[in-house]
Amino acid sequence: MTAQLPPNVECEKQHPVLAVSDVVAAAQFYTAKLGFKLAFIAGDPPEIAGLNLGHVQMFLEPGKPAPDGCAVYFVVGDADELFEFQRANGVDVVRNPGDREYGLRDYTIRDLYGYELRFGHYIYNMGPAIEIERVDVSVRLEKRLAALLQDLAEHNHVSLTSLFEETFLHTLDGVGPHGDRTLKYIQKLKEKHAIDYDSHGSYRFVER
Repeated sequence: MTAQLPPNVECEKQHPVLAVSDVVAAAQFYTAKLGFKLAFIAGDPPEIAGLNLGHVQMFLEPGKPAPDGCAVYFVVGDADELFEFQRANGVDVVRNPGDREYGLRDYTIRDLYGYELRFGHYIYNMGPAIEIERVDVSVRLEKRLAALLQDLAEHNHVSLTSLFEETFLHTLDGVGPHGDRTLKYIQKLKEKHAIDYDSHGSYRFVER
């Protein structure tokens, strides 16, 4: 019998499900202590709770907690910011934030039932250094856009040159460099600098 090839599976999300002895208490812990948002609690008595962390949804169901050999990993926008919030709420810290060899900066905590939860954000300075030579390029930018880019570079703790290089490299690959958290910040910067034109506005720029 000829072995069948596995199908080409597309999967963009996963929804962890944890067994807890008290769905309501667990949901309260995750929202008050860890920063999750409560999506729903269903059943009387509660049979399931849905919690959101960004675009990820996880579920809590009644059952015997089994934390041994189990951990759930969440990739977030800023692990350090979330860690400070959770630590201030007195969570059980297993491992402090640190840059890991697998390309993420992360930390580990335990929830009230002993489950290990890991939170991390991507870091892009791993791997061998790339020796380059930079050249001066004369660039003139619209004043408000230039101010926004300078603010964004400071927010990301990079030089304006590095911000341009990152943006161009992503654009050449047909993707954007900014996650949801940064895009929300950019929207605030657009309001701050009164940028009222769209992404194609540069085609209509006329210098004074």
